[in-house]
This record gives sequence, structure tokens and C-alpha cells, in this order.
Amino acid sequence: MSSAAESPATYADRPLFEPVATLLAAFPAGLPDHAGLQHLFEQAAPEAVSGGGRPIRFVLPDDSRPAYEVRIHASGEVPTRAGDWHDFFNALAWCVWPRTKAACNALHLQEIAAREVSGAQGRGPRRDALTQFDECGVVVVSADADIPALLADHQWEAVFWQRRARLQASTRFLVFGHGSWDQLRRPFFGLCAKAIHRVVEPDWLQLPPAAQQAEVDAWLAAHLASLPTLTPRAFSPLPLLGIPGVTPDSEHAGYYRDTRQFRPRRR
Repeated sequence: MSSAAESPATYADRPLFEPVATLLAAFPAGLPDHAGLQHLFEQAAPEAVSGGGRPIRFVLPDDSRPAYEVRIHASGEVPTRAGDWHDFFNALAWCVWPRTKAACNALHLQEIAAREVSGAQGRGPRRDALTQFDECGVVVVSADADIPALLADHQWEAVFWQRRARLQASTRFLVFGHGSWDQLRRPFFGLCAKAIHRVVEPDWLQLPPAAQQAEVDAWLAAHLASLPTLTPRAFSPLPLLGIPGVTPDSEHAGYYRDTRQFRPRRR
């Protein structure tokens, strides 16, 4: 266990931890061991499997076993370092994004097989994109079509400040990347995520949070699997510290004019 001074429960009420807030609150005394993590997972996502259909289990890393994604696909074993925040958040991502995590795992193996057949060298852009999204992805779900359009166009002040009330009423920022959760423990200037934007009907906002999460998980898994091509450029940059509530610095308009963090779009 880690110290209670920095327990997972510390982050349960912070912005952008909403998808895993309930899970974080279950650990007020520090990071769980593998048994505690496995128990949590079996309660949260009992039907979750790897891209190869194997039940998920969190195990210690072993360099003698197959490569990371190959091992998960074949055995369901997710290498997880003891007492490690980054790997802890990865386990939580499997709890709340089980369909998408399985879909990404399957896509990795499809790409590995395709590159072996073609004789292509290296990982390729598709696997690079999947890894980037796994580490720092976020799904922006909005009932206001103007919001994703402005975000994609890097109109940061217009969306985060001038339309602040509309943004907060219409839009949810659902973090997928476990690396982003780890970084949000100590947010730093310029912290950025890779975003996928989605416009929904207003009725979606009336769903309970757990139902919203499950619906987006199913949608995202199908969306990623349906893309004919996937490269890192498929995602839009999203400065996480621009989202209202993440940092007190964002409580004035001038904050969004610092182009070191809120960069204009290249034309």
C-alpha cells in the first residue's frame, strides 16, 4: 500500500476523474495490491475480456513472456507493476472502458499480423495511434455541435471562455487515457490530450453517468474498429488545463491567450 496522504480516494472529486471516481473512492488507504485490484475489476466489469476473448487478470510483469499486447490478447494477463500509479490507472481504464480496451487490443494484434504478412518493418502508424490514445485519449461528447467544431479549430477562448456556460451545460470530457489520469495528479503547464469528438442528441445528457459511460464505451469501441485508416493525426489536441474547473488559472479570459499552451491551428 502507498501512504494514505496520496490515496486514490484523494482524486475522486477532482475534474476529469469522473469515469473512475467511484472506483477511486474505494481506496482511501492507498494503492491496492493485485488481489484488491482484481476484486475491484471483477465487481466493476465482470464480463470484460481481452481482444482474444480471454478473461482479464492483472499480473506482475515478466520479461520472459510475450510482448505486452500479444500477452493480453492470448492470455488476458495485463502486466501491472505493484504500487505503480500509471499501471493502477490502466487497470481502472479496463474497469470503465472494457469494450474499447478490448477493441484496441484486437486492433493491435490485427496490425501485427498484417505487418508480418506484408513484411513491413516497425510498429506502423496505426499502432502508434492506438498507443497514443491509450495513454492520453479523451472523448469529447457534446449536444452542441458548435463545441466540437470550435475545439477542432483551436478556438480556445471562444469555446472555453465565451461559451463557457454552454460548454458546461452541453459537453462531457471523458478521459480514456490512463497516462492522462496519472499526469492529472500533478497537472503541469501545457498538459495536452488526444481527443475524439462526438455530437449526441440532448437526451443523452439525461442518462445517469454510469449509463453515459457504458454507452460511450460501446460507441468508441465500434468507432475505432470501423476506421479504415488510423494514424496519430486522427486525433485533435486538447489542452486539458483549459477545461473549466481543472485549474483556477482558467477563471479569466486572458489565460486563454497564452499561445504557448493554447496554440492556434496551423492553416
